[in-house]
Amino acid sequence: MQRRLEAARNVAIAAITSDTCLYIIKRILQGLATLILASALSFAIIQLAPGDYLDKLEQNPQISQETLDAFRLRFGLDRHPIEQYGLWLWQIVSKGNFGESFAYQRPVADLLWERIPNTLLLSISSLTVVWAIAIPLGIIGAVNQNRWFDRVLRILSYAGQGFPSLIAALLLLFFAQNTVPLFPVGNMTSIYHDDLSPIGKIIDIGWHMILPTLALSVTSFAGLQRLTRGQLLDVMRQDYIQTARAKGLPENRVIYVHALRNAVNPLITILGFEFASLLSGAFIAENIFNWPGLGKLILQAVQDQDLYLVMASLMMGAVMLVLGNLLADLLLKFVDPRIKLGAND
Repeated sequence: MQRRLEAARNVAIAAITSDTCLYIIKRILQGLATLILASALSFAIIQLAPGDYLDKLEQNPQISQETLDAFRLRFGLDRHPIEQYGLWLWQIVSKGNFGESFAYQRPVADLLWERIPNTLLLSISSLTVVWAIAIPLGIIGAVNQNRWFDRVLRILSYAGQGFPSLIAALLLLFFAQNTVPLFPVGNMTSIYHDDLSPIGKIIDIGWHMILPTLALSVTSFAGLQRLTRGQLLDVMRQDYIQTARAKGLPENRVIYVHALRNAVNPLITILGFEFASLLSGAFIAENIFNWPGLGKLILQAVQDQDLYLVMASLMMGAVMLVLGNLLADLLLKFVDPRIKLGAND
């Protein structure tokens, strides 16, 4: 028993002192410093906007000055901006409290957690569709370079990259309105959703997701397909690929084992950035298709100058960016063992 405990302790010490673990700790500490600087800069920029949330309420003659003063005291708007920021940051560190929304008069964290699953559902579905289609088509395009199929894919990718998500969403909305009731428009469920069986509820939500997912996928699909094709073509021109072919290895093995493995690194880096944008990338589609996610909530918060709700959403995006970059580095290390991660990197 003593030997097992000693062995487990040695394994734990080796894991903690490994280069990868030290690298993760360093990146987390750097991420915390980045988040503090980002929060201070965001708070300062928000404060540059003229007025505050109570300016709208002052225009309502039914709201008394005493009520406005009470709100100002409750939300801390009577304090200096630096003091406001310090109190807000201390609340996060000590209590995990991101403040109270001015407009909703509810904790900001509760509002965000209500909307995050909806946005993640839409964003992850779009990410899955894009990667499941763009990667294989990029490989096919590289393998069939300059043939008719490759030329068709290149035309589609050029058109997709030059097609803004806003225009794609509007065209899909127009299409839905002219094919009613084939595709539902607005919200993420039907009015009879509660009466459906569990499987029926899943199908109902999935049916409402089709058009917003397509609107999100158009531009991302085109860029990823072109990048996959370009990276694979570059690798296939390398000397070691020609050597593998000269040795008589099957073409499928040359492409999918040797070439694709070395072409995937830039794609993993992009995956890290796309992970960072999961909570913000669906902004346009959510507003056009009335999807109850973070997009509409944050847009309304910016318009209302709902300070703490805006700050929490900005910090959430910064956290996702830090985690996305760290995830990309770790995936690169996993895919390519030649990459060394150390505390000095």
